[in-house]
Amino acid sequence: MANILSKIFDPNKKEIKKLEKKADQIEALASQIEKLSDDELKEKTTEFKQRYQDGESLEQMLPEAFAVCREASKRVLGMYPFRVQLMGAATLNDGNIAEMKTGEGKTLTSTMAVYLNALTGKGVHVVTVNEYLASRDASQMGELYNFLGLTVGLNLNSLSKDEKREAYAADITYTTNNELGFDYLRDNMVLYKEDRVQRPLYYAVIDEVDSILIDEARTPLIISGQAGKSAKLYVQSNAFVRMLKPEEDYSYEETTKGVTLTESGISKAEKAFGVDNLFDLTHVRLLHAINQSLKAHASMHLDVDYVVQDGEIVIVDGFTGRLMKGRRYSDGLHQAIEAKEGVEIQNESMTMATITFQNYFRMYEKLSGMTGTAKTEEEEFRNIYNMQVVAIPTNRPIARQDKPDLIYASMEGKFKAVANDIAERHKAGQPVLVGTVAIETSEIISNLLTKYKIPHNVLNAKNHEREAEIIADAGKRGSVTIATNMAGRGTDIKLGEGVLELGGLAVIGTERHESRRIDNQLRGRSGRQGDPGYTQFYLSLEDELMRRFGSDKMKAMMTRLGMDDSQPIQSGMVSRAVEGAQKRVEGNNFDARKRLLQYDDVLRQQREVIYQERRQVLESENMRELVESMIQETIESIVGVHTQGDEKEWNLKAIEDYVQANLLDEGVVKAANLEGKSPEEIINFIYDEVQKKYDAKEEELSAERMREFEKVILLRSIDTKWIDHIDAMDQLRQGIHLRAYGQTDPLREYQKEGFAMFEDMVASIREDVSKYAMKAQIRNNLEREEVAKGQAVNPKEEAGPKKKQPVRKAENIGRNDPCPCGSGKKYKNCHGAAQ
Repeated sequence: MANILSKIFDPNKKEIKKLEKKADQIEALASQIEKLSDDELKEKTTEFKQRYQDGESLEQMLPEAFAVCREASKRVLGMYPFRVQLMGAATLNDGNIAEMKTGEGKTLTSTMAVYLNALTGKGVHVVTVNEYLASRDASQMGELYNFLGLTVGLNLNSLSKDEKREAYAADITYTTNNELGFDYLRDNMVLYKEDRVQRPLYYAVIDEVDSILIDEARTPLIISGQAGKSAKLYVQSNAFVRMLKPEEDYSYEETTKGVTLTESGISKAEKAFGVDNLFDLTHVRLLHAINQSLKAHASMHLDVDYVVQDGEIVIVDGFTGRLMKGRRYSDGLHQAIEAKEGVEIQNESMTMATITFQNYFRMYEKLSGMTGTAKTEEEEFRNIYNMQVVAIPTNRPIARQDKPDLIYASMEGKFKAVANDIAERHKAGQPVLVGTVAIETSEIISNLLTKYKIPHNVLNAKNHEREAEIIADAGKRGSVTIATNMAGRGTDIKLGEGVLELGGLAVIGTERHESRRIDNQLRGRSGRQGDPGYTQFYLSLEDELMRRFGSDKMKAMMTRLGMDDSQPIQSGMVSRAVEGAQKRVEGNNFDARKRLLQYDDVLRQQREVIYQERRQVLESENMRELVESMIQETIESIVGVHTQGDEKEWNLKAIEDYVQANLLDEGVVKAANLEGKSPEEIINFIYDEVQKKYDAKEEELSAERMREFEKVILLRSIDTKWIDHIDAMDQLRQGIHLRAYGQTDPLREYQKEGFAMFEDMVASIREDVSKYAMKAQIRNNLEREEVAKGQAVNPKEEAGPKKKQPVRKAENIGRNDPCPCGSGKKYKNCHGAAQ
């Protein structure tokens, strides 16, 4: 019944009818556009851009713009897009996925949607799975776009920042998904707005969209690095803190668990560590380590807040009393406790920035993609990316023969049958492509073919230029190619001379993949553009997927019937059972990716807040208002905590100690001054004194240097705390699944704790900024500094050893100093602008 209804109300048919109307409009303009000279055709781009600026929508311009691009394609590339390619391009422009069979010309299809959207001037990204394909398509299709007066950029991993910026500034940019994500993360770690390379994300066309948005979506992109907080510093801070006396050297507030160094403590620290001013910006890490060590000793108690187990500090949940394995205190507190208890101090903050492909690509205003196989994952594309999958008809009917699966009792029997089939076809001269699920299988087949003395090429999915060449030659007479199922995606297999008469390319699958999509991708390598072709899958009851749905009964039945390993069975029931197993596995994989996204969504909301704040710091000329608001909130928080309940219970001395240690000079605010005032009056009194000190500081320094100083402390605080927070969230994520044993939903717990941790981090940033704004001394060589050096970690492979770069020693010129070239401009506005 469901099948009958789906045929009657097939949404794909409805969509195809709409697309055919658009194709009719485009084809109706063909003769008119054909009459234009080359110059007139080129002039159309300028005309379209003006019409867009004047308010005409892309949808209104679509028929004419597609017709222009189609005609230009015929003149420049010698290729004239078919009607079905017009329909595919319209699907891409709608922000959907065009499912087009292999060999239907997806690359050419995309050109029309890319051209139309590039007219906005906002930049179009064409995304491919590897740099070889990005370079190839940028070079080939670049001729068409250049002819039409558009600029084309190619974004590669090896480019410098300036080269990348130039590539992104082009109308159309070819790039890989990995490079896009890493550039986004790096852009949100820069110290100067001029160092960013990407523009706001507008429109992307993703080639092999299922590979990028589904297969690679399980692994987030990560920029990792050492955050420069050494274990040694915590050991030294711990030894120093042990010598301090409560009340005399530091004050501890029970209600807030806040610990603050007194003037005496500050003097002792400066003496112990041999520094002039503990609040100097060069001693940020030292002061932080001392404060966290103080907190570890004064407010964190063994067997109450944490326990030592197997040489590790394990947090105790204050509400339930349960051990929270895998959870770590953030902001260096965990390291301080490790130093206190004498256990090994673990590395701090390895993850500096991270994002999943799902969350990166959902930031585009419009997203589209194309592939030969997407229908099986339609639900995921719709739910996560809000994209419909539209199956575009083929230009010519498919003439390929897809044979039913052959099932053998054992793997050995299956591989022998595969080798015999290949030998026969090779003898006849028919080209054969053998698809394998794993590299090990490739080697088994290769060894068998070597015994049969059959020359062959072996490929696995490492994506390099040689691969594309081999795949391109796989259709030549007599060639035998063994490849993992994913190898060679995006590369056409063209049939050699005389191959059509032999039945076209024969594709032999040696095992069913857990995803039907990958099997369909392999089948689609044969029978392109109405060519003949042949596909056959060989299975055995010992295959992993067959074992999953209980092949033991079938094996026993085959033995009972006296069937040996040379006799395969062809059974519709078995084929349906295999497909059922694949559907279950696909469902499990979808759930896993959905879960990953739900967890990353918690971090996404936080990331957007922090990155927005960071952008504001980089782009605004004056951050004084923000700094003052942070100081005010810090004062309100401290006063609020210590003025609760009856006035007799107020702790005005604690307010004095805090203000003296973190904001104002000694004696400016005394507890006696605060008596008889309401909390609001106390806040205003302290804030007035803060503003006086701030004004005096600015007068002494100059407004310009004060503005730069504000940016230095804001960026340093935000970056330091954010990196710590990401690391703490990562630790929380790894251990959160254990909460399920306590009958709680791990995701809900992660959301709740993640939110609380984020609130703590924001308060910590405010406090840090307040402290350094009021207490730090400003040096002449004021420079923004990276909190840590980051390195992109490729999700597919571990980063190998990097080649050492020569170090150039430069003269130390401040960004606001006069440029040494003698122009009279500041260094940052002259030769420093390119740095």
